[in-house]
Amino acid sequence: MVGGVARWIGFFTMAAAAAGAVLVAGGFFWFVLRIPSEEAQLDRKADGIVVLTGAAARIPDAIELLADERGKRLLITGVYRATSSREIARITPLYSKYFACCIDLDRSALNTFGNALQARRWARKHNFNSLIIVTSNWHMPRAMAELEHQLPDVKLIAYPVISEKLKDDPWLSNLATARLLLAEYLKYLLALARMHVDSDI
Repeated sequence: MVGGVARWIGFFTMAAAAAGAVLVAGGFFWFVLRIPSEEAQLDRKADGIVVLTGAAARIPDAIELLADERGKRLLITGVYRATSSREIARITPLYSKYFACCIDLDRSALNTFGNALQARRWARKHNFNSLIIVTSNWHMPRAMAELEHQLPDVKLIAYPVISEKLKDDPWLSNLATARLLLAEYLKYLLALARMHVDSDI
């Protein structure tokens, strides 16, 4: 009797583990399919623009959006503490004048959660009701989830910067790219779990 119960417990444990593995794998494929594969064609303006630092192309793209008057101000969040606005301006010398009037730097955010907190404070300070969000395409799902959690009443417009790595190396045939996406997927799941049990607003 005891042995039979143990076998049933073992069976259900294995079945649950297998079902969990299938769910995680299916969720990963769903996550990858959610990653934008083409640059956004903006057909609207917003009150402000927020760019999350990371890949090199993010900041120039965000500054170009500002220069194109897609937003009134730009927040660059997650800037390394020792980096000056002059150093960032060198990336886009044609638009360096905007650093004197319309670009704000946040040096306190250390991760995507911190980026979202700083974006919330910045948006409220300027009474912004709509934001264009600029980050790498593979990072966009988690960034949007964090920002939507912090800014539920603000219209968020995604502007994904297409990663050359993902464009040139399909993840199914590139182990490094697959690892990058898997790590991002796990971070995404952890972020969703944290937001579900803890209100940060």
